[in-house]
Amino acid sequence: MRRYLMAATLTVALVAGAAGPATAAPPASPTPGSVSEGWSTAGGELTWRSDKRVPIGDAAVEFWSDDRRLGPARPHPDGRTFSLALDGPAPLGELTVRAGGRRIDEDVPPATRRAAPPVVAPPGRQPAAAVDPGVAGPYRQVTGEYALPDVKLPEFPEKVEMRAVVVAPVGASGVRPLALFLHGRHAFCYRGDEYGPQQWPCPADAEPIPSHRGYLQAQRLLASQGYLTVSISANGINGQDWAAEDGGAQARSDLVRLHLAKWADWTGAGRAGAPGIVRAAPRADLSRVFLVGHSRGGEGVSRAAMDSLTPPPASRDGYPGRVRWTIRGMLLIGPTLFGHNPVPDVPAVTILPGCDGDVYDQQGQLFVDETRDIGDSRALRSALYMIGANHNFFNTEWTPGQSVAPSNDDFATVGGPDPVCSPGTATRLTATQQQTAGATYIAAAARLFVAGDDRVRPLLDGSGRRAPSADPARVLSHALGGNRTPLLTPDPSTRLSGGARICDQVSDDPERSCLDPEDPNALLAHFVPFLWTVPEPDRYAAALRWSAAGRPIRLSPARPVAVAGARDLALRVIVPPNTTDTRFDVAVIGPDGRRSRLGAVRVDGLPGTEYTTSYWAQEVRVPLRGAPARITAIEITPRTADGRAWLLDAWAWRPGTPPTRASAPSRVDIGALEVQEGDSGTKTYETPVSVTGGGGGTVRLYVTDDLGNSRSWLATVRPGQRSIRIPVEVVGDTVWNYTEQHTLAAKAERGLVVGGYVGGLAVLNDDPVPAIDVESTSVRAAEGELLTWRFTSSAPTEVGIFAYALPQVPADRPELSTTDVDPEWFTMFTGGDPVEPSRPLSQTWLATSVFIPPDAATGDISVPTIIDSIDEPDEWIELQVYNPSAGPVPEVVLTGVVTNG
Repeated sequence: MRRYLMAATLTVALVAGAAGPATAAPPASPTPGSVSEGWSTAGGELTWRSDKRVPIGDAAVEFWSDDRRLGPARPHPDGRTFSLALDGPAPLGELTVRAGGRRIDEDVPPATRRAAPPVVAPPGRQPAAAVDPGVAGPYRQVTGEYALPDVKLPEFPEKVEMRAVVVAPVGASGVRPLALFLHGRHAFCYRGDEYGPQQWPCPADAEPIPSHRGYLQAQRLLASQGYLTVSISANGINGQDWAAEDGGAQARSDLVRLHLAKWADWTGAGRAGAPGIVRAAPRADLSRVFLVGHSRGGEGVSRAAMDSLTPPPASRDGYPGRVRWTIRGMLLIGPTLFGHNPVPDVPAVTILPGCDGDVYDQQGQLFVDETRDIGDSRALRSALYMIGANHNFFNTEWTPGQSVAPSNDDFATVGGPDPVCSPGTATRLTATQQQTAGATYIAAAARLFVAGDDRVRPLLDGSGRRAPSADPARVLSHALGGNRTPLLTPDPSTRLSGGARICDQVSDDPERSCLDPEDPNALLAHFVPFLWTVPEPDRYAAALRWSAAGRPIRLSPARPVAVAGARDLALRVIVPPNTTDTRFDVAVIGPDGRRSRLGAVRVDGLPGTEYTTSYWAQEVRVPLRGAPARITAIEITPRTADGRAWLLDAWAWRPGTPPTRASAPSRVDIGALEVQEGDSGTKTYETPVSVTGGGGGTVRLYVTDDLGNSRSWLATVRPGQRSIRIPVEVVGDTVWNYTEQHTLAAKAERGLVVGGYVGGLAVLNDDPVPAIDVESTSVRAAEGELLTWRFTSSAPTEVGIFAYALPQVPADRPELSTTDVDPEWFTMFTGGDPVEPSRPLSQTWLATSVFIPPDAATGDISVPTIIDSIDEPDEWIELQVYNPSAGPVPEVVLTGVVTNG
């Protein structure tokens, strides 16, 4: 097998699942003062324990080393402890815990926070739309619940409940469209007014939290308008999804489809055996299904829409039955999208809460952005930025004062109130206001996608209209799809003049990045990276910058674009938060060089602080009246003295909602395979990649090895192709090694969809494990000498053997301090901790290591001491040795004594 050099520095091995990103805490990150403050390793796991309960949210809790993501951590039942399995080599620096792009492992003192510009007022009230979907309809409602036998899903050891609350119209004739709600990831067990142990099934003295009852207001509104509604419970998934590579998206899809299958049964021959509340309701029209998902529930219903069009591989599918329903559209609230894999052919509206403290990075924006280049679908994909809404309060069972179980406001700050999102500010919505606005826009999406009422579209598609029922909420919208013709999508083929450059949306190079890579906003909303891949290829925008008014900025697509029949030119433009009165004149250029001025636009930045995600594109439009039939360039002329903006794309737009028909595109799924290394010879294995469907397309593939080395490339899928070859060569030997990981991830680029987006090949060691001995666990040295512990291996290895050691407090003995050891060594092995003030080594980030090279027999852990002029007693250091999973180094305590000369 391959050999690679292991640096003689502290290393650990971490098997990282992929469900990645997103929960709350300030963005600044000073170095922690003590390894003992929360971190430990035991039983082959790296563990962090918080001094307070960490609310279970939809963003993944992740361990990081410096700027490298190690992986999502397993939550313990106490709600405070998280662990990550160790297995294979990866450099370890400053350990931190993040969720949604923010640190959650420490509070940041106010002095370390960045100064923010004054917060602007929220935008003024928009004109009212022609109809208000928040007005109740004529039907009374009946409410009830059903509980069916629990089900076994492929990924989980424990069964998952089949429980739901139904709200149905009374007196509605005929079959009625069905709206299904799925809540997100939240705490799932409670005892009275306290959280119970977070383990599934809940202990006998605890009850499941009824998160599925949290959308009754929206259910009642839809039922009054003639919809049959059902909200399903997913506590059994929330209690087990930490181990799923996709964060539980496939399991949630399985659960949604299992419920839909039951409703299909109950609509037909199985109605006589249906639960009472189902028989009391009208029959469901399964040709008109509308899905609502909150948080991970949003990603779950989106996967259900995908799986209903293109089934997942049988080994992963928890519902292998026939699809007897048609999903007409979706409404997603603060959703996750870990795999950047939306369904472009199913219309969807995504609500982005402006004060989201859970899915803080607003990755739900990618339900719009990531559909742009996949195909030519005309399905409307809309994003709604709801100023002042947090993540939790859309669900009453997650809202203090309304929930039966404990709950909390997910938005939190350190060092004082936030001028945008703290309760009581002019922009923050109350829980009731937020729930009413949420219900109104849920009804708006249903009315457009299911009922086909185009009068409601201007609430959702960037037309700048409001629903009075949602007042005082300020809701901004932009959209793709619908009656839009692509005019300009910035990329390297775009010709530029004036103050414009093509920028990379995800980059660590300040010369190429759209936003400063040091700015936390560079990884949020439109700029969220795929599985934390930075830089990420082929994601672009146009960065505009000017220092004087009146100088035109011209952007030209690679070829002229026909706009005949369009009414307006629509632009998606970002301006910095808290800026006001950014104004442009907009013109277009025809093939003959003639310039046609279309009009002027004004864009104000969103109100924002360091705790909000506020670099968000707003849609602006100018009439194409007088424009040529074919356009060769767009010209933007700033009318303000200086400023910055980012153009995401430009479209020729006309009103109306075109009919859409969801197709079944080709689908790619990545699988996982474990193989034995073998003792000799070379074998080539194929990483499992399945392709279903008859069409073709393009997918970007990413391969990463266990040292973090990665590469990506575009792969073409041809019609009828059933797999993508990803060969991995494995050379057998008789020399011991750690498990070798080859992680494969996939992201759709054109013409297809990706279901299972991460997997790979694991090469398991099958050779004898060498014996490792420590010559002496207790050593002595005088000041100025080395404390050295020698480790000896009984046999050579393939890549070497490594382990690390952390200081712990010696029992009832004076402890060696930061000023007793070599300062350069201390700084190197603490990741930059200062030597002063003098303090015990167990209160620092000190981490030493041992490395026995592949062809060597020995390796040392050494601590260099220094001579000082202080007359003092013997001082002690104790180092606990920690061994990566399946490694051979014994986890012993090393003791060192330093004498005073």
